[in-house]
Amino acid sequence: GVNAIFAAHPYLRIAVQVAGGFYLLSVALRLWRSSAAAGSSQHVQLSPSAAFRLGFLTNIMNPKSALFFGSVFATALPPEPPPLLLLLAVGLVVVNAFVWHMFLALAFSHHRVQAQYARKRVAIGRTAGAVVGAFGVRLLYAAAGEIRAR
Repeated sequence: GVNAIFAAHPYLRIAVQVAGGFYLLSVALRLWRSSAAAGSSQHVQLSPSAAFRLGFLTNIMNPKSALFFGSVFATALPPEPPPLLLLLAVGLVVVNAFVWHMFLALAFSHHRVQAQYARKRVAIGRTAGAVVGAFGVRLLYAAAGEIRAR
């Protein structure tokens, strides 16, 4: 579907690339800025149930997750997947997310891990910002190259 639209309207694909590049640059800037403010943030102690609710709501309401898995399913599954395959794919995503988030919860429940993260938080945020920014610049550069080639 999307490939057919982009094949019929190549400039639409370039427009999406440019929008994606600028979006990644804005995410990179937010990561960089938030890491600069990380040193002044206060640690907030949450009860286990409040922490669970906050984490669950943050993840379930994140539209990027739905877009990511929707795009993975659209490209990896056949056009008419059998119901069992759909059920297994969704089950795999749920199990994967559960295992990953449980790992994070268990790891960050240890004071040594929290202390290490607190010490390296600025560097981690700035590194992540630089990497995401590089992806954004690369996407914009590729779009500019395609525009010049036309």
